Amino acid sequence: MAALRLALVQLDVRLGDLEHNLARAAELVRRARASDADLVVLPELALSGYRVGDVADDLSLACDDERLAALVAEAGNAAILVGFAERTRLHVYNAAAYFEAGALVHLHRKLYLPTYGIYEERKHFSPGGSLRAFDARLGRLAMLVCNDAWQLPLPFLAVQDGAEILLVPAASAAASYPGSLDTRSYWRDITRFYGRMLESYVVFVNRVGREEGLEFWGGSHVVDPCGDVVAAADHEETVLVCEVDLAAVRARRRAVPLVREARLGLIAREVERLLGHAADR
Repeated sequence: MAALRLALVQLDVRLGDLEHNLARAAELVRRARASDADLVVLPELALSGYRVGDVADDLSLACDDERLAALVAEAGNAAILVGFAERTRLHVYNAAAYFEAGALVHLHRKLYLPTYGIYEERKHFSPGGSLRAFDARLGRLAMLVCNDAWQLPLPFLAVQDGAEILLVPAASAAASYPGSLDTRSYWRDITRFYGRMLESYVVFVNRVGREEGLEFWGGSHVVDPCGDVVAAADHEETVLVCEVDLAAVRARRRAVPLVREARLGLIAREVERLLGHAADR
């Protein structure tokens, strides 16, 4: 396939207002569709807002909810990634779902739920149990929801599973509390590092807007397999359109074979040794 056209939907989300968020997301997805996008990517928890514990209503949706299906249909022939609170029979997950032609292709449930400082995700969501790259019409992809990308083994595992594009929907905010970080600079460093060392495209899609104590700063961007930022948004609600070429991934991995030299057997042996001393087996 030739160059892929990505549309990063940097959305302003109203906490607890599912109907408004669905309508606004649909409007921006239609704008992305008009740009001839091959893939439309929405942020983490794009339909509920982030601080779900501050809302009395249940904001979760099942994967087959007709409201989610209606939003997906707005993408037309484009693939679409939607971040939302997923309801199952017993659990609620912070999830990202990837659809093509209205059909669910892959579901990723956030694995690492931050619960420190002002973050309380583990109180409201169950952690996912697996990470898989997946084959899509556009190529082999993987999804990491926000804090998943701050855990070094996960992007490595995704790329070793064949991913050439890492899709990272996020709800990253600027916050001030003891020990808090400059999340803007951290994210730019993280995505450039993964692009360069894992020789992959990294697509970071953040939201904008405010919730009590949090200001979501946007800054959505795309990093190429050399670690260069090839497109970036500011802090306003927008649709950022960018083209990527998977031939660049393959060329980079051939020229500088960092990914090929992983030595998974060595890593497996050392992990098994460390498990003998670990609290979490």
